Amino acid sequence: MRVPVSWLRDYVDLPSDLTTGALADRLTMLDLKLEEIDAVGSELRGPIVVGRVLSVEPEPQKNGKTINWCSVDVGPEHNAEGNEPRGIVCGAHNFGPGDLVVVALPGSVLPGPVAISSRKTYGHVSDGMICSGAELGTSGDPDGIIVLPEGSAEVGDDAVALLGLRDDVLDLEVNPDRAYALSMRGVARDAAIGYDVAFRDPAAIPLTGDDGTEAYEVVVEDSIGCPVFAARTVTGFDPSAPTPRWMSRRLELMGVRSISLGVDVTNYVMLELGQPIHGYDRAALRGPIVVRRARAGEKVVTLDDVVRDVTPDDLVIADDSGPIGLAGVMGGASTELAATTTDIVIEAAYWDPTTIAHTSRLQKLSTEASRRFERGVDPELPPYAAQRVADLLVELGGGTIEPGVTLVGRPPARPQVSLADDLPARISGVAVTPETAVAALVANGCAVEHDGGTLAVVPPSWRPDLTDPYDMVEEVLRHVGYDQVPSVLPHAPAGRGLTKPQRLRRRIGLVMAGAGYVEVKTFPFAGPADFDRLHLPADDVRRDQVLLENPLSAEEPGLTTTLMTGALKALSLNVGRGHDDVAIFETGRVFLPKDESAEAPIYGVDRAPSDDEYAAFDEALPEQPLHLVLAATGHREPAGWWGKGRRVQWGDAVEAVRRVADSVHVPVEVRAGSIPAPWHPGRTAELVVAGRTIGFAGELHPRVCRDYGVPARTVAAEIDLDAILSAAPDLGRRPSFSAYPVAKEDVSLVVADDVASQDVLNALVEGGGELLESVRLFDVYTGEQVPAGHKSLAFALRMRADDRTLTEAEATAVREAAVARAAEATGAVQRA
Repeated sequence: MRVPVSWLRDYVDLPSDLTTGALADRLTMLDLKLEEIDAVGSELRGPIVVGRVLSVEPEPQKNGKTINWCSVDVGPEHNAEGNEPRGIVCGAHNFGPGDLVVVALPGSVLPGPVAISSRKTYGHVSDGMICSGAELGTSGDPDGIIVLPEGSAEVGDDAVALLGLRDDVLDLEVNPDRAYALSMRGVARDAAIGYDVAFRDPAAIPLTGDDGTEAYEVVVEDSIGCPVFAARTVTGFDPSAPTPRWMSRRLELMGVRSISLGVDVTNYVMLELGQPIHGYDRAALRGPIVVRRARAGEKVVTLDDVVRDVTPDDLVIADDSGPIGLAGVMGGASTELAATTTDIVIEAAYWDPTTIAHTSRLQKLSTEASRRFERGVDPELPPYAAQRVADLLVELGGGTIEPGVTLVGRPPARPQVSLADDLPARISGVAVTPETAVAALVANGCAVEHDGGTLAVVPPSWRPDLTDPYDMVEEVLRHVGYDQVPSVLPHAPAGRGLTKPQRLRRRIGLVMAGAGYVEVKTFPFAGPADFDRLHLPADDVRRDQVLLENPLSAEEPGLTTTLMTGALKALSLNVGRGHDDVAIFETGRVFLPKDESAEAPIYGVDRAPSDDEYAAFDEALPEQPLHLVLAATGHREPAGWWGKGRRVQWGDAVEAVRRVADSVHVPVEVRAGSIPAPWHPGRTAELVVAGRTIGFAGELHPRVCRDYGVPARTVAAEIDLDAILSAAPDLGRRPSFSAYPVAKEDVSLVVADDVASQDVLNALVEGGGELLESVRLFDVYTGEQVPAGHKSLAFALRMRADDRTLTEAEATAVREAAVARAAEATGAVQRA
């Protein structure tokens, strides 16, 4: 919102010595953030005055151009010696003797910068410049000289002040909840609050012409979409009347192009009051104006000459010929004000914000009107805005306001909000007395009743955003000053530390970092294309997502059910940037829809939810288990002077998960189970904790690597971290250690090729009993000394007792029991 300071001063008595920077700072503290200060006309320097043309002598030139040798009276103070008029050469031809013009005298500087001096040209010494609007930095025909209306100025007057060529314009960022500030009226009211000075409301004008008849027949079929519709009629308007320079200049400073007087007046009132206005050529209307929903197959040609298809969701303005405008967004070309329009029907309506926002987005058409309506304008303003437009049309363009006023509907009721009178003080920490709170709310336009310790507040019609007690607190603090709110750090409660899950998660992050993996953070969104690249079957439960109401991307409409999608995108990005050896990990939540979805309740902010309300809220939420994902490609061990390197293998992913589980003292069983997508079925392990599958680790399927753009033989793992954390013992207990030495035994067992080493290891653990401290597979051998179709597995057994040193006989007995159980469970034979 652009705000010319000179225009602002028409409505609020700002201090005369107030600088523009100080005003901008105060408005920012009132939540109207400054984008920039545009010092319009700051390049203008020196004497730029009003002159009267005394004579014009055309002089044709050899190049075919005709120049005018002019004699111009610029007043006794600025004329040549002896009060002689100045001689000026001018190439424009839209003026003549007796006209009042703008003259830049020698020594002045125009935008560019262009320095003006006396100089010889076309055989004359031109003693200044007769200026066009473009030369002065304003809108207008660059070849057309500014001709001032007779009586509007005196010869020798300062033209810069007369034409408003120099002004400071504030460019303010207006938040969506402050639609009132998209007007001079709204900004002036806030400025008056900020400086505690008088405010003159431009909408405080008398309503005339209400003789009980209608100005024009209006039928509102959709009172939800259009609660209020006001109309007035002006007849006998002169369509050739020019827009006064003061109005066109103000429009220009606001960034609006001057079109014609009729259109300019509607734009001016919109910027002044915040109420968008539309004018109809009454001669082009066919029957009554009707506000209704569009019908299937209808079209409307809008003012931008675009033929638009409308749907039954769109609110339109129609007459007997069909739709003639998109309600609250843009009028229609068939009834627009033309160069021959003499009778004008003025529309000033209040439109439902949701309806206008929907149409604006559906039609991909954002206008100055829709920006205001979708944020919520003052519903009590339409009759006053229509009166203001009618008055200006009569004042500037002649004509007559026809008797009769059309006013359909009534403004929506304003809700009463109750709050404790000490709530602003309690929320802000500022010593705000109840009296100060009442004064602040009244200054903002609220009606306030103070009864005991309660304030009953009815917000003003222009503030639809004030709906709960905390909105009122914000308004009080705007008046008091946000800079008065102290910065106080809350005291941390004593006796609390990290919870067990927090401690475990931190430990896991350190373990992964220590293993050479770099943590990444990805967006938790995914879509069907992501699951297609993972080659998930059509009926895979991981395709069932929690969909978002307003997703950031149409390609990722839901929350992810697997962290693998984000991890592989991150891996692909790093590989694409030239990194050959990459190992990354991420911990995050996945979102799993429940079979029966419940609607999440929305609670107020005036109190904390009860336990039952928390339970109802949690019941509606999807399951959100914490997962760990890792992915790696390239070299796991780089080559160097120490020897050959080693590329990452699927077992590295399994080992990483083992490290994570070991760090929280949870045993993980590795199985060769049924391997789903996206894994390679022959190089992937199923990971089990306490009999429950928690995920998979291994090599990705070649098709998945290809579709995600990562190198072949990329390895990965994804596990349910919550399952590991819930199985972890309490880290607060001190671990027990045996002071006695360990007994070491190694065994080599021959088993069939299809026997999993994990099954053999599990049998050894089961048979070894309590004295068997650990079992580790350290070698797998196939060759001449092993029968065909078999393999030799070498295990390191470590045995220890808490209360004694084991004898050789005891260690041998543990080993034999372990081997016997392995032979029974897997058919293992001890290798000689």
